[in-house]
Amino acid sequence: MDESGEYRKLQLQELEEIRNESYENAAIFKERTKAWHDKMLARKTFTIGQKVLLYISRLRLFPGKLRSRWVGPFIVTQVFPHGAVEIRSLSTEKIFKVNGHHLKPYYEGFQKEKVKGIDLVDPIYVD
Repeated sequence: MDESGEYRKLQLQELEEIRNESYENAAIFKERTKAWHDKMLARKTFTIGQKVLLYISRLRLFPGKLRSRWVGPFIVTQVFPHGAVEIRSLSTEKIFKVNGHHLKPYYEGFQKEKVKGIDLVDPIYVD
């Protein structure tokens, strides 16, 4: 009876060691995954006066598949250290704070320049 009690205690201790080891391995895995994820994130830095687009994430009943959810442009008026950004609308002049993760830089279109066209014609068939 005593031997079986000792054997049972050893089994319980072994089970506890396995549980602790798996807990430590899970913690190590989480740390590595978080480090890899953070390394892959592209940090966004905004400057005052920069034009940005705002992502609208509100759920709508009929969102329109092909319609863009980015609206703007807005102008950055203030950048806070904790990730919030204060922006001003160009059309309504309203100022409000948004999360910096909902913004992306706005790149204005390139100016179109006149390009000379060259017609490719086979010289044999030219009159």
